[in-house]
Amino acid sequence: MLEINPLIIFFAAIFTNNMIMSNFLGMCSFIAVSSEIKTSLSLGQAVTFVLTFTTLLNYMVYHYILVPLGIEYLRYIVFIIVIAAFTQLVEMIIDRYFPTLYHALGIFLPLITVNCAILGVSLFMIIRDYNLMQSLAFGVGSGLGWTLAIVTMAGIRQKIKNNPIPKGLEGPGITLIITGLMALAFIGFSGIVQIQ
Repeated sequence: MLEINPLIIFFAAIFTNNMIMSNFLGMCSFIAVSSEIKTSLSLGQAVTFVLTFTTLLNYMVYHYILVPLGIEYLRYIVFIIVIAAFTQLVEMIIDRYFPTLYHALGIFLPLITVNCAILGVSLFMIIRDYNLMQSLAFGVGSGLGWTLAIVTMAGIRQKIKNNPIPKGLEGPGITLIITGLMALAFIGFSGIVQIQ
């Protein structure tokens, strides 16, 4: 495989290969929690934190346990178990030390477990044969890219909240249209660098 600088992977994961805008992964929480900037930023930080550490954990589990034992085919199940366990740990810490944030995130905090962007990053890391530093850069960059997308969406939704919108487009309708326009804007970055 062509050796790609981790810094290039980091920026590509934020802009040109954004998990939401390029791969459309993690859309359910993106649509549901992007009504307020503060809540979106908090969820983005939690997703970035979980993405960073689960990518590293899954890298080590895959290369140091699954591959030596010849059971790589179990990676889907094992990755999901690692992500679920780590997310539960994060949820307990937020509940204990940040109860206001815990209640603001509500049901969407446990849903980080099933955020397909997190599983997608772990699987892309294996498919693209990244080394440890590349995987770390990809995990952090993907989390920051996800946060950038959801906070941008929250800002736009807050701006249009008090503006007249046709009845049929209110709520998820206008959100999906804005998402499509944002995806087109992110395509504008695609000429800068590609990592696939």
